[in-house]
Amino acid sequence: MLRHFQMFADYNRWANARVYDACAQLSDAEFRADKGAFFGSAQRTLNHLLAADRIWLKRFTGRGEAPASLDAVLFEDFADMRAAREAEDRRIIDWVNSLTNDDLGRIVSYSPITMPTKIEQPLGPVLTHIFNHQTHHRGQVHTILTSLGKPSLVLDLIYFLRDEGERWQ
Repeated sequence: MLRHFQMFADYNRWANARVYDACAQLSDAEFRADKGAFFGSAQRTLNHLLAADRIWLKRFTGRGEAPASLDAVLFEDFADMRAAREAEDRRIIDWVNSLTNDDLGRIVSYSPITMPTKIEQPLGPVLTHIFNHQTHHRGQVHTILTSLGKPSLVLDLIYFLRDEGERWQ
């Protein structure tokens, strides 16, 4: 399972880079346009993903800054947000690479921002959630892009495996 999560961390980096490449082609108005996604715009959705990753990694490692809300706008400037995303993806990869198979069964305790109660779960399923959460919201950004008349993105895991992810096969 550890290799599986290492692959997902690498895929996550690859897919995020593709989404940011596509968003770099948007005007500022398009990037900020509320298109009806859960967080409204591509800008707010990408901020949410960065916020959520920082929250999770702070829970797991005790390090880094974590916002107090899931809709925090951490970055107004696209270039700054992209640099932060790349750094966070590297941080995720490095952290996942530091884990052992035994760590995946370790119980993690946390309090969700939306529900201040103590939750305890094994790390492995929580990691599955984190990568699935990224995929879910990247899909929303994809819909925003196509609603703006931009080309559809290829974000499927299988394309990553055929491209940069060959080493995971």
